Amino acid sequence: MQNPFHSIRQQYSRGTLSEEQVNTDPLKQLELWIKEAMEAECPEPTAMILSTTGTDLRPSSRVVLMKGLDEQGITFFTNYDSRKGLQLASNPYASILFFWPDLERQVRIEGVTERVSKMESDIYFDSRPVESRISAAISPQSQEIPSRQWLVERIGELSIGPGFNRGLQELSIKRPENWGGYRVIPEYFEFWQGGEDRLHDRVIFAQVCGNWSIVRLAP
Repeated sequence: MQNPFHSIRQQYSRGTLSEEQVNTDPLKQLELWIKEAMEAECPEPTAMILSTTGTDLRPSSRVVLMKGLDEQGITFFTNYDSRKGLQLASNPYASILFFWPDLERQVRIEGVTERVSKMESDIYFDSRPVESRISAAISPQSQEIPSRQWLVERIGELSIGPGFNRGLQELSIKRPENWGGYRVIPEYFEFWQGGEDRLHDRVIFAQVCGNWSIVRLAP
């Protein structure tokens, strides 16, 4: 029987990428591509796959949302007691992957992570919708729970508590101590642009003595 997956393929033809085209600062090049993904109305343009490993050296991946990008690195937020949080506590190295199929582009990034300051975590937490703050407060992320109803009941208990104002629909709730941000400090970038007949463009940035070297890889 013919394998139905063998015939699934896509011809890429939207663009090319050369070493001369890219910004010499990979973080600025990433910022440009994210901006272009937003302008093209790509679904979830700031979504990225975060891969981590713990003491067992088994990789674990999941999609998270980028919430900060500057000269220091790439920021996301999560529960420190989640699986990824515990893995990062034992091994701070991680990789992230952005993929925008509508633009036939992806970016691979490898680096070391660090927790952002409590102030930075507080500022982002307070900016979130009240429903998201409630979910962060009541969820023991990555831990086994008896049922979905158990979560719903915890939300209900919190929503009728003394800090909840039904008129303003606001909840005065502080960021949980075990919830906050991480910053990925990049050491390696690969910018990938799909090409015709699988002749993809792969432009690499790697740290050499504190500077970025730019090379091309075979597809």
